[in-house]
Amino acid sequence: MEQEVEYRRQVVKKYEKEIEPLLKYISWFEQKAGTRVSSIYNGEGLSEHSISFPVYEGRLMSFVKEAQKTGLMDRNYRYIYSRNGIRTVEDEKKIIARADITQFGVLSGILSKYVLGGMTRSVLWTQGCEEGIFLLVLTRMKELLEFWDKPLV
Repeated sequence: MEQEVEYRRQVVKKYEKEIEPLLKYISWFEQKAGTRVSSIYNGEGLSEHSISFPVYEGRLMSFVKEAQKTGLMDRNYRYIYSRNGIRTVEDEKKIIARADITQFGVLSGILSKYVLGGMTRSVLWTQGCEEGIFLLVLTRMKELLEFWDKPLV
């Protein structure tokens, strides 16, 4: 029992500072849940042989850059997905909803898929926002840390 309590304290201490800079985005994600946060640029001056490209809202890009700087990013997120049998967005949402403090690594893995995966498949950034994954992960992380420690601002 004592070891379990000490483990939880270590998890809180480890992740508290990592998540704090990301908490300011929760209200923005609440506002943007289910809405488009990107558009396709087909601007003037592009010839018919040019490639159109996505343009993202600045707040989303700020979140992505700030998340990349944290220790929450797990480059082996694919392993977390296979180990936990996560295949769909619904699977992700179920795991997020029932995660406890000992599964903070799973939450980090889900966040990593959308942040790091978006570097090569930028549609993931849009999906993470539109499907509410960013909001769910951040909210759940905040809830867990507050439950085991003190309220985060």
